[in-house]
Amino acid sequence: MSGAHPIRSRRPGLSVGVRIIAVVVLAAIGAVGAWFQRDAPGHDVPGRSAEPRTEFTANNPPAGLPTALTTGQRLHWSRCTSPPTARTGYDCATMKTPLDYRKPDGRTIEVALIRRKATGPNARRIGSLVLNFGGPGESGVSGLPEHLNEYKPLLDRYDLVSFDPRGVGATIPVRCGKTADDTGYDGADACAEHSGALLPYIGTSYTARDLDLMRYLLGDERLHYFGVSYGTTLGAVYAHLYPSHVGRLVLEAPVDPTEDLNEEQVSQVKAVQAAFDRFAAHCAARIRHCPTGDGPEEAARRMARLADRLEKKPAPAGGGRNLDADDLAYTVSDHLDLGTDGWAPLAKALTALIDHNDGGPLSKGADDIGSADRAPAPRDNSRVARTAITCADSSLRPGSERLDRDEARVKAASPVFGAAWSTGVYLCYDWPFDGERATPQVNADGAAPVLVVGGTGDPITPYPGARRMARALGDGVGVLLTAEEEGHGTYPYNRCVTEAVDTYLRTGRTPAVGTVCPGSMS
Repeated sequence: MSGAHPIRSRRPGLSVGVRIIAVVVLAAIGAVGAWFQRDAPGHDVPGRSAEPRTEFTANNPPAGLPTALTTGQRLHWSRCTSPPTARTGYDCATMKTPLDYRKPDGRTIEVALIRRKATGPNARRIGSLVLNFGGPGESGVSGLPEHLNEYKPLLDRYDLVSFDPRGVGATIPVRCGKTADDTGYDGADACAEHSGALLPYIGTSYTARDLDLMRYLLGDERLHYFGVSYGTTLGAVYAHLYPSHVGRLVLEAPVDPTEDLNEEQVSQVKAVQAAFDRFAAHCAARIRHCPTGDGPEEAARRMARLADRLEKKPAPAGGGRNLDADDLAYTVSDHLDLGTDGWAPLAKALTALIDHNDGGPLSKGADDIGSADRAPAPRDNSRVARTAITCADSSLRPGSERLDRDEARVKAASPVFGAAWSTGVYLCYDWPFDGERATPQVNADGAAPVLVVGGTGDPITPYPGARRMARALGDGVGVLLTAEEEGHGTYPYNRCVTEAVDTYLRTGRTPAVGTVCPGSMS
């Protein structure tokens, strides 16, 4: 993540290098998938309006760009050809942007976009709501069809739009495998060999500039945006760069903008451990034959014994896969991402593993949640894109002594998850290009109010980060909405949060300062 930063090993038997990239930011794929798997309140899509559609036009193009990219450019929407889930009901287009905004007249790239048109009448339509589902590395072109149901109530007022950020999917995809077509990861040198001309230009600040051009071409004077997990960093960086262009921005499950990559590792692994401890306490009190014993302390001991066993001999997990000690940590974390909805399945899966040496239920449950592709040659490049974008953003390049200290800090922070998470400190140490900053710039003085939504039991982007994000945006800008919920993300699963967010997106009214939504932790 910068939306969560463990270096998550998603496949048994990975090399150290691949383990490191696979763990990157957990607001990444497992977290994002978990966030959308929970049962949301049902909403029916209103019938599409029969009146002719009115297209909006903006009069404030981004400054400093050639007219060929602004007033001379139009988005030519047409039926999507991929992914298959987008072939009905969606439009796709590409947007030309500068590769390097410092050289706006130089090389251009094409950013892939997808749109679901608003269903309400023209008079009620606000504009476009741009969605980023997290990562970094998540494809919005694939993500919008997958997650449309979560946003259906907003279609009466907005076109829903998403995109593949730089380095991802169909937008100058990063390649780091053995060949230029390989979606796997063969180390930083392979990234430099196959994508070296692109790597300096795929960081979040570049994508934020793409967002402003996108806003203009969509016909909006101000950007309306909903970002999840890493998407909160993107939205906050946009607000910093373009405060006068901020419309209605929702930052859900925020990344802490005050922590560097390794500080984030420590905070996150502590939050995952705390979530596991709450699960263990619930299991002991409510689940018959609880596999983790009589409480958190016994649970930690049992998990340690289980990890030792799996380290010596991984458990079969079906489909020719095995589940080792690191996989145990990541798959348990995936279930915790779901909040209390993941607790009963987790207890059953751990029972199968402990009593029957069957890693299938735990591994399959994580797959269903949406974990990163564990295959040696993944279906897409999200895994390597996460690494490349994270390292383009982060200037942290610690030496060996600092690495040893940071690794020890992460291990000490969690008896269950620390060892698996600790490899995350090596993520960018040998990256072939410098990163931009230790922490992102997000102060947005003068911007319209930005709604920041944080869950008190979030195991991936811990709640203190939501408070810090709201403060960092600036007085009168960041408005914090707190949800007393387990799991990574609360919209649209918590009714109070959903009502507050939808009201803000429809009217611009933010909830009262200090609003707390009760939930599973109340």
